[in-house]
Amino acid sequence: MTELLRHPRAMEELQNEVRQLAQGKSEITEDDLGNMQYLKAVIKETLRLHPPVPPLLPRESIEDVELLRYHIPAKTQVIVNAWTIGRDPLSWENPEEYRPKRFLNSNIDVKGLNFELIPFGAGRRGCPGIAFANVVNELAIARLVHKFNFALPEGIKGEDLDMTEGTGITIRRKSPLVAVATPCSSAREAYTNITLHNINNQLRVAFQQDPGTSTQPYYP
Repeated sequence: MTELLRHPRAMEELQNEVRQLAQGKSEITEDDLGNMQYLKAVIKETLRLHPPVPPLLPRESIEDVELLRYHIPAKTQVIVNAWTIGRDPLSWENPEEYRPKRFLNSNIDVKGLNFELIPFGAGRRGCPGIAFANVVNELAIARLVHKFNFALPEGIKGEDLDMTEGTGITIRRKSPLVAVATPCSSAREAYTNITLHNINNQLRVAFQQDPGTSTQPYYP
């Protein structure tokens, strides 16, 4: 969310995609996520710049190996720096730039098959919760941008945000993000239409049970 607030154009493109594909629905569901390609690109780009565990969990070599002219003896503890890999200029064009579009029409994924992007590790020791984490992240962001317009507090610009990261079990912002969320008109309209539809259905059911009940449509 911080990166989207720092890059309003990316936020706008994401909102347009989510709201167009939602087609007036009151709630985004997991079934809607499959066609949200820009949303997936936003998640990948965020994980590229901000991997949850920058130095992946340590590994231990099981045998002597020669790697890029370096001799690594057996029983050596190896730490992979996912943060540096995600910002490697040999793999990424303008690596410090937040640009989700780089992942559109790209086969690069976060599942550990593309070594230029391994925020969850790779191989048999990769994070077992990759699929779950992806769905949770996508669903949370989609639901937020579907129903709300987000902006920074008055007087604060995107470039003024402190991007310092704090340590913990996973990386997070050192200082909490403060944003202003305003319900978008389309979400309010969709919610109102569905609510009125439910009320009118309840009135029709009540009439069937008691013919004396008024069946005039309800309008607030």
